[in-house]
Amino acid sequence: MAITVETNGVPGPPTGINVIVVGAGFGGLTAAIECHRQGHHVEIYESFPELKILGDIISFGPNAGRIFYRWSNGKIAAKMRAVSIDLSSYGFKIHKYDTGEVVAHQKTPQLDPNAPVFNGHKPRGIARDCRVVQYFEDGEKAGIELESHYSRLSSWLRWRPLKARTLVLGYEDKPKSSGYAVWRAWFPNTDMKADPRTAQFCDNGDTFNGWIGPDVHFLFSTIKNGSDCCWVLTHRDEHDIEESWSFPGRLEDVYKVLEGWDPMCKAIVEKTPSLVDWKICLLGNSAHPFLPTSAQGATQALEDGVTLAICLKKAGKNNISAAVRTYQEIRYERVKAVQKTGETTRDMWHKTDWDKVKENPKAIELPREDWIMGHDAQKHAEAVFDGTVKNFL
Repeated sequence: MAITVETNGVPGPPTGINVIVVGAGFGGLTAAIECHRQGHHVEIYESFPELKILGDIISFGPNAGRIFYRWSNGKIAAKMRAVSIDLSSYGFKIHKYDTGEVVAHQKTPQLDPNAPVFNGHKPRGIARDCRVVQYFEDGEKAGIELESHYSRLSSWLRWRPLKARTLVLGYEDKPKSSGYAVWRAWFPNTDMKADPRTAQFCDNGDTFNGWIGPDVHFLFSTIKNGSDCCWVLTHRDEHDIEESWSFPGRLEDVYKVLEGWDPMCKAIVEKTPSLVDWKICLLGNSAHPFLPTSAQGATQALEDGVTLAICLKKAGKNNISAAVRTYQEIRYERVKAVQKTGETTRDMWHKTDWDKVKENPKAIELPREDWIMGHDAQKHAEAVFDGTVKNFL
């Protein structure tokens, strides 16, 4: 697959490194684009036969915006900004779960054109229809075997997606429940507009509201100038997730969780034609999973791709092993620390001290730590590479 994103018109000088990317999610695509920018040869393989829309929202902070902005001299970021939610005037309204009272109104930070923020609808995959059935590694090269043509492709490196762990490790690394699950839904505004209780959200264009309660939080947003609606409800869940981490959801179950809540929540949910029940699971190192409350999962995957591409270029074709180990060393502590913010934000919301919130409404706002948002993955990798790689040469 050809990569069309450019660096000042052309990719970097060829490095002679071949990279096979398995999985065209945000992490895989960013790894491919960044490897192309650094002069590596890239091929992408994705099992999904067609573009599929998922019923949820995705967020990219300014640490992701810096990455997007460097693609095609800002043209990619400009196109993304045009289809993203614009909350510059609305902000984020946080409600108390039972009364519906707005306890905090978090303003949207001023947009930095060089590090823009994006919130929008998450697509899934690209139309490629290539299923990987095996990985191989012989000490010098690594590669994949494809189900479709049973062809054998060689590469110096492959980006390992979640399902590849069993093939690579030789055993099944079973998911472990986090104790939480998420219901997600996405639907047009037709029924919302017809109900005087909920029409206000669609009439206000792009909006973002959250209801915070004991061990539950409900987030609702309208996008595309109010034409589409989506909501996410995080709740306790201990069900078995061996067979799948995504199931069709039932509105009756959602209503039970929302008993005693602000009636507006049910008024929104009852407009939902269908929903998905996502189990939040923790797996191994290749996925470094994030809870939705971190709002950093996809962004950290982007940072991974940037860091990996730079490490490969700086180490060179004869030091691939050292490059990969350096990449892991550079990323490990940061990813671990950012992961923890998903837990701390969830616990802050699910165990809210409402008396403290009354005294200080900012105590319940969604955190936006400078050490996360201000990070520049490219500059950081370039700065620390030499001091890190020497440990692996």
